[in-house]
Amino acid sequence: MSQRSGRPRPGGAPAGPGFDVRGAVDLSGLGRPAPAPAAAGPAGGGGAEGGASGLVVAVTEANFREVVEGSTSVPVVVVLSSPRAQGAADLAADLRAAVAADAGRWLLAEVDADASPQIAAAFQVQTVPAVLALVAGQPVPLFQGVLPAEQVRQYLDALLDLAQRQGVTGRLDGGAGDGAEDEGPIEPPLPPLHQEAYDAIERDDLDAAADAYRRALAEAPADEDARLGLAQVELLRRTSGVDLQQARAAAAADAADVDAALLVADLDVLGGHVEDAFRRLVATVRATSGDERDRVRVRLVELFEVVGAADPRVVAARRALASALF
Repeated sequence: MSQRSGRPRPGGAPAGPGFDVRGAVDLSGLGRPAPAPAAAGPAGGGGAEGGASGLVVAVTEANFREVVEGSTSVPVVVVLSSPRAQGAADLAADLRAAVAADAGRWLLAEVDADASPQIAAAFQVQTVPAVLALVAGQPVPLFQGVLPAEQVRQYLDALLDLAQRQGVTGRLDGGAGDGAEDEGPIEPPLPPLHQEAYDAIERDDLDAAADAYRRALAEAPADEDARLGLAQVELLRRTSGVDLQQARAAAAADAADVDAALLVADLDVLGGHVEDAFRRLVATVRATSGDERDRVRVRLVELFEVVGAADPRVVAARRALASALF
């Protein structure tokens, strides 16, 4: 199986494609992802069915790094499941049908959470099935549990839109068509300050990346990619080195601790528990007033940007926030 490469770009996506994965979840034990060469792709077969041959891969801890690397070319949808999980077979069938229909625009990576617990732990997945994505090496939370096929389609459409904005627009062999369209247009270079931010992210210098994005916004206040890139970098900066269990304990010990609530919400977004994060902050908005309420509101809006405006969870949370404020 081969891939046509799509260049990863910072900014413009939920949970920040273009960032080193280690900034979001602890995948260090699985190997650090590196930029994939143009023809590199995930290895291993998944015994794909339903017309999705070459578009589905069975993932273990041994080949997971290759899957992460491959996400610099096409988005990778990772489903962590178990034979014991109710409805898992139906979800798998829906995802396989969707990946076949999309003709190589993304890869389906199937993980048996029982056989590969380190992958589930790295993504902080506590219940299966759970579905997330990788775009340019960065985790993008999607949903947990089993959803109707039409709702799954909504998440996939939002993911493909995100990948398009990120420049991750390659194609996988195994999709429909003769492949003549796979090369796609040559992408223009990043603006200088965006490239500076991207380079800083690659060397794990989040302070420098944030500074570059701020300068980009000073030059062009309407630069949405820079605004989102900055929000993503700030999320990673706020959560760098934080112990999840200690943060949760602090929030549980004092429900009025706004700082603790904000930190746990950040960690929940990075861990894929997006709805939990939004519920927590909407409740905090209801329980606060004045400057503290506005601080929570601003953080919640920033997290909306990180997850993506088209995400159904963001749409629902915006309604809940409006109700809490008015």
